[in-house]
Amino acid sequence: MPAPGERAAYVAGTFDTKRTELLFLRDCIARLGVPTVTVDLSTAGGPSPADVSPAEVARHHPGGEAAVFTGDRGPAVEAMALAFERFVLTRGDLAGLLSAGGSGATALATPAMRSLPVGVPKLMVSTVASGDVRPYVGPSDICMMYSVADVSGINRITERILGNAAHALAGMILHARPATPVKKPAVGLTMFGVTTPCVQTVTRALRDAYDCLVFHATGTGGQSMEKLVDSGLLGAVVDVTTTEIADEIVGGVFSAGAGRLDAIVRRRVPYVGSCGALDMVNFHAPESVPARFRTRTLYRHNSNVTLMRTSPEECAAIGAFIAGKLNQMEGPVRFLLPEGGLSAMDVPGEPFHDPVADAALFSSIARAFRPSPGRMLLRLPFAINEPMFSRALVDAFREVAEHHPGSAPLQA
Repeated sequence: MPAPGERAAYVAGTFDTKRTELLFLRDCIARLGVPTVTVDLSTAGGPSPADVSPAEVARHHPGGEAAVFTGDRGPAVEAMALAFERFVLTRGDLAGLLSAGGSGATALATPAMRSLPVGVPKLMVSTVASGDVRPYVGPSDICMMYSVADVSGINRITERILGNAAHALAGMILHARPATPVKKPAVGLTMFGVTTPCVQTVTRALRDAYDCLVFHATGTGGQSMEKLVDSGLLGAVVDVTTTEIADEIVGGVFSAGAGRLDAIVRRRVPYVGSCGALDMVNFHAPESVPARFRTRTLYRHNSNVTLMRTSPEECAAIGAFIAGKLNQMEGPVRFLLPEGGLSAMDVPGEPFHDPVADAALFSSIARAFRPSPGRMLLRLPFAINEPMFSRALVDAFREVAEHHPGSAPLQA
């Protein structure tokens, strides 16, 4: 246990089934001089060797211990995960979090990891870490380490894997890079390969005065950006590339969920947005494209990404979604429509050039959009990657971030 004022590495897991492995992790970290706190997430009851018992964690559930120790394993694990998520947020001495186990342990520990601020070391050794880890990692900076063998006893494989994990967490704690003093306010920008020229031009124009954080609009990119908005770490957004909304509406693989743009609504930060890459929906390899879309205009971006051109009907639905979110925003807003094209692939001579579909998108947004003194819709005759459109984005950003009446200035 840490002395008063010390920060510790937390080692959490189900000690009823993984006691040997979790204590091995603890001992490896302790030998490096890092204080430790062990936390038992077992839901079966019984005595615990951990510093923090399951009952102490369970008391952080809104329904108390009775909501966790139900005797029904599935609901009990879900309830303990919620309790642990709330528990870690009360621990002022938490310097990093490490867990190990199978799918159950991963589901128990990673929600708490996701709730911790970006930059706090968090590492999950898991039997499911070589598959699709998006449900576990989400928009957070969780390190996932595949266990190779099952986390079941200490043997020639688990000794090396768990030892590496313990040393990795200890190293992140002991040798943390000091934070650079914040001198410029942070701005989030969204980018895709087909909107890169636009975003790079905007970034060059803003980087002297702002710390520009660019997010790849692949679903988790938008989620990560909005997580930072909710955390107060981003003071404004230049949302050039809203393509994740197309995947949400049509059913592509790069959706950021129906909550995309909700953090902007909640936090009322200055917002400049556009329609970048709304001409496309993303799938994986060509054979992964659903049968109902096989006759559509498809483009093989690479061996694992297939793009589909959005139809006029889909564009109208996308526009209605965007306008509905914009209308809820009470902070300063400018939304720019690039009438010359939505991406590098949506200009004359390129495979996704479709003025009819673009017009359906623009008309849908304009029809539902509710302007106000702080919320404006701007139509421009340029393609999104043309320099004049980038300049318009920069001008709109400077207006909402620095000069808009009644809006708080961005703070460093």
